[in-house]
Amino acid sequence: MANFIIKTHKKGNVYKSEHFFILNKGLNSGKPLNEPCANCFVIVFSSSEERESHYWTAFSLWKSKFWHRLLVGSVIPFLRLPEFKKEFSFKSKEILADFESHKKDVAALRLLEQKEKQFHENINLINDLRRVILYRYCKK
Repeated sequence: MANFIIKTHKKGNVYKSEHFFILNKGLNSGKPLNEPCANCFVIVFSSSEERESHYWTAFSLWKSKFWHRLLVGSVIPFLRLPEFKKEFSFKSKEILADFESHKKDVAALRLLEQKEKQFHENINLINDLRRVILYRYCKK
């Protein structure tokens, strides 16, 4: 299940197979992205199932601040490609060893992401309603 290629993304490259990007500069280093940015790695997979599974592995490593211990640089911290490759490969093998529990965890993470998105939409609606009510006082 660990058939993937990790390399530095070059601006303008188009990837035909399944892939996602990993931010490699700043305090958000290790964050998985669907769209490329100037400072990122790309991980290319042979199937969408592998991509999805590894995306959530990368997401959980980023959320747990796993990559902070590997950051180098005094002004703008960054993640080096060889260290990222080594650690990501090791962690993905370790996490995917118990694939059934990993699938359950991924389902739970997806549900939490969906609930978080709904929560933010509700907060935005509440703020809009508050503005409308307060606007009435300014209008008079």
